[in-house]
Amino acid sequence: MNRTAQIIQSCREFEVLFSLDDFGTGYSSLTYLQQLPIATIKIDQSFIRDMFNNPNDLAILSGIISLAHAFHLHIIAEGVETIAHGELLLQMGCECAQGYAIARPMPAHELPDWLATWRSYSEWIK
Repeated sequence: MNRTAQIIQSCREFEVLFSLDDFGTGYSSLTYLQQLPIATIKIDQSFIRDMFNNPNDLAILSGIISLAHAFHLHIIAEGVETIAHGELLLQMGCECAQGYAIARPMPAHELPDWLATWRSYSEWIK
C-alpha cells in the first residue's frame, strides 16, 4: 500500500490523477481513502441502477457521496441511464456522471460532434 501511494503521489507531480473505480464493490476499502492520494471516486453502477426501488442502495449512495465530500474527492456516478437518476444524484451532491442518459459508447471520431451538440437536460440545470 505504501509503495502504491508513493507511485500515485509521484504521478501527481506530472498532473496525472487517479480514481477508485467501482467504489463500494469488490475489494474497495475505506482504507484506500485514507492511504491513497486519489482524486476521484467512481460509484459503481449497481448502486445507481436500483436507487429508486432499494432504500439500501440509496443509503449506500448517500454514504459514499458524504465520504467523498469529507475527503475532498471528486465523485462520478456510473450507470446514469435516466434523467431522474441524474436529477436525484445532483440533489444528493454528485455532480458528475456517466451513462446512457448522457451518451452511448461511440467511436472516438464522433466525440467532437457530440461535444458540439450535446446539451444538458433542463432538470439537471435547475
